[in-house]
Parts: sequence; structure tokens; C-alpha cells
Amino acid sequence: MLDKNKNFVFYILAGLVCFNILAWLAVWEIGKPKFLEVNFFDIGQGDAIFIQTPQRYQILIDGGPNSAILEKLSQEMPFWDRTIDLIILTHPEHDHFGGLIEVLKRYKIDYILWTGVLRETAEYKEWKSLIQKEGAEIIIAKSGQVIKAGDAHFNILYPFESLEDQKLKNINNTSIVNNLVFRENSFLFTGDTFKSVERKLVNKGVFLESDVLKVGHHGSKTSSSEEFIEAVCPKIAIIQCGKNNRYGHPYPETLAILKKYDIKVLRTDQDGDIKIVSDGVNYGFSNF
Repeated sequence: MLDKNKNFVFYILAGLVCFNILAWLAVWEIGKPKFLEVNFFDIGQGDAIFIQTPQRYQILIDGGPNSAILEKLSQEMPFWDRTIDLIILTHPEHDHFGGLIEVLKRYKIDYILWTGVLRETAEYKEWKSLIQKEGAEIIIAKSGQVIKAGDAHFNILYPFESLEDQKLKNINNTSIVNNLVFRENSFLFTGDTFKSVERKLVNKGVFLESDVLKVGHHGSKTSSSEEFIEAVCPKIAIIQCGKNNRYGHPYPETLAILKKYDIKVLRTDQDGDIKIVSDGVNYGFSNF
């Protein structure tokens, strides 16, 4: 009987210690300096961008091709946190949404922004099934939308009209183009849009100027026209691509244009994960 009582006291004390540790961890997390963090993950041949705002809103833009995204998220999110506020799927290609399928299985998602464009692949059908089961609020992307995340907000720039339930040949050109604005700093995310979409954005007079550009289509020559780069006028360009990928990304033509405009180029295949931290006026980057 005495041993049982000792065990009971031990479990109570252990529980209190664990609770105390969790409480301090939560206090430490809340007490962190209030910066915007934008993480461009080295996810292989694909895109995956995790954003945390000063108010701790968490947004994931694309998820790469596979479950590698889960390890990346675990490095940026507290181990007890299993909720993501917003997922943005730029377009349903394997190298952008394969990993999101794994994320949907592990995390609770509050909102999902995507185009609703149709595909016929098994992976697409699984995506549709999972987002229906998830119960997240679905937002169909269209230019003019503004999504607030505390002090930061997203402006949806493209597509110009709803693509929901449309079956289109060039899925890359259905990519959501959006910019994230945090006070005086801005980031432009382009998915895999081709030069034809870039031209439409420029000709329509859409305000594109941004401090940081996520280069379209992994640095392929299909994207990053000179007129587009000139309109965006970024200080930093991020290229997400895999090491020694079979597509030859990034292309010399793209790198030459970025060099011509004296833009700092960071590449996940060479630099690994890239984190940009902003206080709303100044920003800096690290790679690790």
C-alpha cells in the first residue's frame, strides 16, 4: 500500500513539473520579439514557404513534393502546436501540393486559399477529399482579395477571375500571385506563373514592387521576364529548386537578368533553408 502511495505522489509531482515546463515554454514563445519571419524551405525540387507574423499567425504557401515538409515545420513550430491558420496552394502540381497532403493529415487548418481549378490525378483527388474532411473554410482566390494576418496582410493579385471548376491545360499559369505586406516591407510570391501572366500583370498596371521576390517556376526561363523583374524591382530574389535537378533550374537566362539589375540571389539548392526576418522597416536574412 505504501509503495502505491509513493508511486501516486511521484506521478503527481512529475505531472506538475511537466505542466510547469510547458507553461514556461508558452511564456517564452509569447515573449519573443515581434518580427515577421518568412522561411523559404529547402524542400528539394518544389516550393514550400512558412510565414509567421508578429501576432503568431502561421501561413504555409505550398508544401513541396513530399512529407519532408513535416520535419521543416517541426523546426519552426512549437512541438505542442498542431494548428496552421492558413494554407495557400498556388496551384495543384505535385512539387507544390504533394507535401500539403501530409500536412492535412497531421495539422488542423483553419483556412485554405486556392483556385479550385480541376485536375484528374489521383493526388488531386486525395487533396479534394482531405480538404472536404478537414472542415477548414475554403477561399477561392481572385484578384482584389485582402487577407489580414495581424499587422501583416496578403494582397491577391492573380488570377484576375475565379478559376473554380475550370479545367485548363497550363496549370502553372493558374498559380496564385500574391504579395505579403508588413508595414514598409513586402514580399511577392509568384508560384510557377509564366511570362505571359507576368506580362498581363505589368500591362494591367498591378503594383508589383517588392523588397523580396520568390522567383517564378524555380528559376526557369519560362518566367522572370526582364519587364517583370524591372517592375518588381526586388532587393532579394529567392529561387527554390532541388540540387542537380533534371530540369536544369535555375536557367542561365534568368540568373543573367537578376544579375543585370544587381539583385541579391539566394537559392535553396545552394544555401539551404532561407529565413528572412523583418521588423516592418528593416529586414535581414540567414541561411542554415
